[in-house]
Amino acid sequence: TGGWGYLAALTPIIFGTTYLLTTQFLPPGRPLLAALMRSLPTGLVLIIGSRIPPKRWMARFFVLSVLYASGLFPLLFIAAYRLPGGVAAVINSLSPLLVVVISVPLLSTRIHALQIIAGFVGAAGVALLVLRSDAKLDLVGLIAMAGAAIMFSAATVLTKRWGRPEGMTSIGVTGWTFLFAGLTLLPVTLIIEGRPDHLTARNVAGLIYLVVISGIVAYVVWFWGLERLSASAVTFLTLLNPVTAALLGWVVLDQRLNAWQILGALLILVSVVL
Repeated sequence: TGGWGYLAALTPIIFGTTYLLTTQFLPPGRPLLAALMRSLPTGLVLIIGSRIPPKRWMARFFVLSVLYASGLFPLLFIAAYRLPGGVAAVINSLSPLLVVVISVPLLSTRIHALQIIAGFVGAAGVALLVLRSDAKLDLVGLIAMAGAAIMFSAATVLTKRWGRPEGMTSIGVTGWTFLFAGLTLLPVTLIIEGRPDHLTARNVAGLIYLVVISGIVAYVVWFWGLERLSASAVTFLTLLNPVTAALLGWVVLDQRLNAWQILGALLILVSVVL
């Protein structure tokens, strides 16, 4: 089952389409709507046929929902508005190293030299791929992105530590996690952004993709992969996210890739293999 677990790579590849999706399809200026649509429908669909979690698991699902979505997404959007995409991607590329460190106390694992080497190779590859020399730094944005990377890393390790309630599948775990997140985001979205006044056919298509592919499919595959791989192994797969985004920019948006960016992509693939 370990080999099949690497299907979890589909999740960061799907997430790599987010930039193209946001800029070309989703309604502008609606970050909370995007977060809500990625969370609530995913939860509602995936809890169908699932048992109600035991009381002691309710608090765990709430914690995971904050770390994976209701707390994470706002930080990501703050970072997106205040930081160049390349800076945010480089900070996020440190997530595999964070998972390796957090796993020591929570999963009783040991840090291996190869993991550290692979982590720094991956971060260097992301830097070459997406970071520009004229990138401007913003303290609030840096703190938000660092917080998002820590939250996602902690969520990954806690998911591995807690496993799932007896008799519940990984689909059920995904569903309850994102149902909690969606219910938290719903009132916040309505208060801050309100309901969208007008949606084009392109917006509707983008939201459907966000719900079905970037929400339901992506997170089911992620939780499924976490059951079969170590937390550190599955997190290194997230480095495929900026590679996908760069390739889509090249193919769809006619953005050019120079030699340094191609080298960066290759370093990322080396890091994942290691």
